[in-house]
Parts: sequence; structure tokens; C-alpha cells
Amino acid sequence: MSDSVSVDVDVDVLVIGAGVTGIYQLYRAREAGFGVRLLEAGSGVGGTWYWNRYPEARFDSESYTYGYLFSKELWEEWEWSERFAGQPEIERYFNYVVDRFDLRRDISFGTKVTAAVYDEPTGTWVVRTADGGETRARYVVAATGILSVPFIPGIEGRADFRGAQHHTGQWPKAPVDFTGKRVALIGTGSSGVQIVPAIADQVASLTVYQKVADWLTPLNNAPIEPEEQAQLKAGFESIRDTLNTSPSGFLHQITMRSGLEDSPEQRQAFYEERWNGPGFTKLSEHYYDMTTNEVVNKEWCEFIAARIRSIVEDPETAEKLIPKDHAYGGRRPPFGTGYYETYNKPNVSLVDINVTPIVRITESGIETAEGLHEVDIIIWATGYDFGTGALNRLGVRGRGGLPLEEYWADGPSTYLGVVTAGFPNFFFPGGPHGALGNNPRYAGDQVDFVTDALVRTREHGHDVVEVDPAAELEWTEMMNDKASVSSFLQSSYFYGANIPGKPIRQLLNPTGRWKLQELIADVVEKDYTTFTFSRTGS
Repeated sequence: MSDSVSVDVDVDVLVIGAGVTGIYQLYRAREAGFGVRLLEAGSGVGGTWYWNRYPEARFDSESYTYGYLFSKELWEEWEWSERFAGQPEIERYFNYVVDRFDLRRDISFGTKVTAAVYDEPTGTWVVRTADGGETRARYVVAATGILSVPFIPGIEGRADFRGAQHHTGQWPKAPVDFTGKRVALIGTGSSGVQIVPAIADQVASLTVYQKVADWLTPLNNAPIEPEEQAQLKAGFESIRDTLNTSPSGFLHQITMRSGLEDSPEQRQAFYEERWNGPGFTKLSEHYYDMTTNEVVNKEWCEFIAARIRSIVEDPETAEKLIPKDHAYGGRRPPFGTGYYETYNKPNVSLVDINVTPIVRITESGIETAEGLHEVDIIIWATGYDFGTGALNRLGVRGRGGLPLEEYWADGPSTYLGVVTAGFPNFFFPGGPHGALGNNPRYAGDQVDFVTDALVRTREHGHDVVEVDPAAELEWTEMMNDKASVSSFLQSSYFYGANIPGKPIRQLLNPTGRWKLQELIADVVEKDYTTFTFSRTGS
């Protein structure tokens, strides 16, 4: 006899997070006929692009490849003004989408989830929020993102600082006045390199504290002119089909020859083309063996280093900006506009904290091994608890009350980067083990898979679906298999290395989007045999 009981639910599908993935999941679930609600901690939509509103925050994926592809009308109506749009335009886009498709009525803003507890007898989830609210849902989709929990290192004295402090991932809505201020910026990843040139001309002084130099190359942004706009509109079907099948999620085409097939002179000309190309083409349109061929990679790094030395006037600063501990592709490469040139300004300086470590934060500034540097504002461009940070903070409890953060204490264990064993009816598209490349494209694949799985569950008269632990183990082992890992070093945040005490585990899908799509198709073809379906009360 079953101990299961039936119970009324407030909503069929509860989505957490109104970022690019959550909005798409809301749309797909509603189109599939489910009762759906979305809970969002912020006061607006956009996810990462709601919270990251620091000066010069912008895409480094081409704007039109980041946006949605489910509607030709939307594609034709919205015109991106730039190849790589800035945060205000990105936020306007997401607001346009939710209003265009009447999604806002199903979104609850200012609603931070504090607990999601699986109720085994009823096969439902009870989700609680910080305002005291409670929702019972059949399915929970945590579209909480991989870059949504800002990380600030535990430097002594941070709470003592009397000036203003801002993390790039929690930037205030009201503009920050930098005029005549002494500013310290800690961290030189993708956010740090955008904000440095954006504020340099406003501040009295800007001191940048760098832990790791990265192989930054120009973003090479540009307006999208009317002729290109017309081409984009006319090419929707072709562009959509390419983006839906591209391993990287971009329109870029890898150069299908080894660098060694070209002469040294031809390679130098090729490197020049890559340097002048937009965004990620430095990686995704390079020689196919650039990240694996030591000769080619070394030459490309030497090319970039020579450019840095030619741009930055002070030789000592230039050397600080050139990575010495990894080759190109060993870390996520950032892209900037005028970043190197900014160090030629007399009010901008660079501190290598490996040589001159930060000792503590004081009431008036930052104390290093060389003494106290007084500042008015500290900017923390120190990244995120990548991949698992948000999920591990949701208060998720599965079968037997098992905490998700306990189950994942040694790193995430997933199947297809979207479900985990022991947590029925719980999904997390866009989370750990998703893929590599343009996030909305592979996360969109996962949203489609989740929606189709829910439809299949409903059509067969079931209301509980969970992954087979053996399938999860096989997928997770593949993610961590040394033979399949990407070029990214284990010292990067893609392995959680930036978070003290976090286990060093693969947080991406090093096998790529093609493997994710291949296995999703296989699961569907075999009628979800890697999942268990059941019905409560029977």
C-alpha cells in the first residue's frame, strides 16, 4: 500500500529566477499548458543583466545571438543598436520580451526564495520566501544562473571601511558619482576590465589591484548599421538554425586547419585578423588546434604580448599585464575596449597583489605590504561563486530531507546538467554541467528538454519524474574525466578555484554542446529510459 496522498497545488510549475533562462522557461511552460509562476528576488527582469549595471557593463556575445529565437516576430521587431549591447539596452530587451508575450502577470518580484522542500507523500515542492510566503508546486525549475552569487574575498577589515563599497554584481540602481574620487578596483576579470576605462576620466585616481593577468583582446564593438539590420531580419531562419546547432552557440566558424599548415608569415597575418575580429572569434574562429598546439598557442600569446607592450607606455606596467602562468584558453578570456590604453593615463596605476599583497582594509583605504593607500570608493570586481553558488543557497531539500548542498559537498552531481538524483520534479537549466559557449543557447536546449519531459510526464498520467542514479553517475564521471576536460585550468573559476574551501570540480560541460544535444536526443528517442516516472496515490 502506498503512503502517497493527493493534494492541491498552487501552481504546476514554479520557476525561480527571471534571467534569460527563467523567462524562456516561463514562456515554454505556459505555452505547453501548465499553470506557472516565476519568483524573482529583484524588482525587475534580466537576471545577470538586472544586477550587473556598473558603467560599461555589456555583452561579449553578439547581441542578436544572445536574444531569443522562439519568435520570428520578436526577432523582426527588436533591433539591437550595437554588435555588443550595453546593460541598459539589454535590460530594455528583457522587459520588452516579458511585456510582448504578457509574461509579467506570472512574475512575482521582490520574492527571494529561502527554502524549497520536497514533500514525498504528495510528490510536490513547498517553496518558502523571505517575505513569509509559501507556494506548493508540482515541479520546481531553478533558473538561478551560474553568475548570480557575488563573491568578495574575506580580507580583514572590510567592514571598517568608511567609504563606499560596491560589487559589480550588486551594483546600485542610482548612478555612482566618481567625480574627483579616489577609487580602488580589486579584480581584473570580465567585469573589471570593462569598468576601468569607463571611469578613468572621472576619478581623481584609480588604483587597480590585479591577482591574475588574463589574455585580454579587443572587443571590437560597432553599431549595427541599417544594411546589417536588414540582413539579420531577412536571415532569421538560417541564423536560428545555425545558432540552434552550433557547438559554441555563436555564428562563428572555426578555422578548419592546423596553424602549422600555414607559414610563419601567414600565421602572423592570421593573428592580426583575429586581433581585429569581434569578441569570442579570437577563440571560436581561430585555428582548430590553437588551444592544443603548443607552437601555435605560444605564437598567439607572443603576438598579444607584443601588442600590450606596444600600447602600454610604461614597460613595468606592461609586463604586469602579460600573463605568465597560463596560455591562451587556460582561463576564460576577457574582452575590452581601451583597457590597455587606460594605463597610460597619469591617474591610473596597477598593483600586482602577488608582489604587493593586500594586508587589510582600513577605515580610510587599503593597506598593502608597501603601506596604506587612502581611497573613497572600493569596487569589488572579484567574481562569483560560479555554477553551484545559487543552487546551494536555495535551501533545497530532497527525499528524506537531504540538503542539496550536502549532496553536492564534493562538487555537483548531475544528469545532462539539469537534474540530480534524489530530488524528484526539480530541474536547474543553465546550472552546473550545462555546456561551453553562448549561455542562452545551451540553456535553451535544457529548457526545451525540461518542458518536453514535463509534457511526457503529464501525457502518461504521471506526476513524479526523477533521474536514474546510474545515469547521473555516468554523466558526472564524464564531466570530471581528465580525458575530456577543456583547455581551462583547474585554477580558474570554472572549477570553483576562486572560492576558499570549495572542492575543485568541473562546473562546466567540457564535452560541449554537441554532446548535450546528442544525449538529449537519445533520451527522447528511447522514451526517457534514464528516468523513473510514477504517480502519487497509486
